[in-house]
Amino acid sequence: MTDAHQSFLDLLHAQRVWDVELPGFDPAAAPPDPLPLFRSWFAEAVAAGQVEPHTMSLATVDAGGHPDVRTVMLHDADERGWHFATHRTSAKGRQLAARPYAALGFYWPVQGRQVRVRGPVTACAPDESLADLHARSTGALASALTGSQSEVLGSLEELTRTADAAWERARAEPDAEVTSWTRYVAEAREVEFFQGDAARRHVRLRYRRQDTAGNAAAWTRELLWP
Repeated sequence: MTDAHQSFLDLLHAQRVWDVELPGFDPAAAPPDPLPLFRSWFAEAVAAGQVEPHTMSLATVDAGGHPDVRTVMLHDADERGWHFATHRTSAKGRQLAARPYAALGFYWPVQGRQVRVRGPVTACAPDESLADLHARSTGALASALTGSQSEVLGSLEELTRTADAAWERARAEPDAEVTSWTRYVAEAREVEFFQGDAARRHVRLRYRRQDTAGNAAAWTRELLWP
């Protein structure tokens, strides 16, 4: 083992998790469906000072069947599902077009909590996608106008020129359209809530969706071993 590798391992093994008082979680008191619990945990993460609680990992599958993952922002969580957005021409947009199924992961270490969501993904209509973009910041519009997401970049100078022009247009045209911008909804079929425990007695509660005859969602709740 090299000195550099040993230094890395020493640094890695010196790290600690959950050096805070963790909240309790009684799964018996959980609501019958996962959305109210998610919203409650999200609000508690914000109140606890969690940095960027609205960011989440988005996992998709590429054309070769290999997993791909990145961090994106949550745009909403409602009865339809968990919402996010990207260019449909990006790598994740193309992957979702070919295999419209995804997994989401939230991690809120300030409370030792995770939430995992899995299910099919649907692209929203152009008018809803455009409204989503215009509801966000000028910077978000400038980023969308920059375009070419996931494509090979020739140089940082090219990025600077294109981004500067996009910012200028975003300020001058706050209603500018970006036809590739698409809002997606992940319709949850499984949602798991993980509450960490300092003694490693982690509590895991999984909701599994079962559609009934009238297309109404019914949720089965089950505990999982940590």
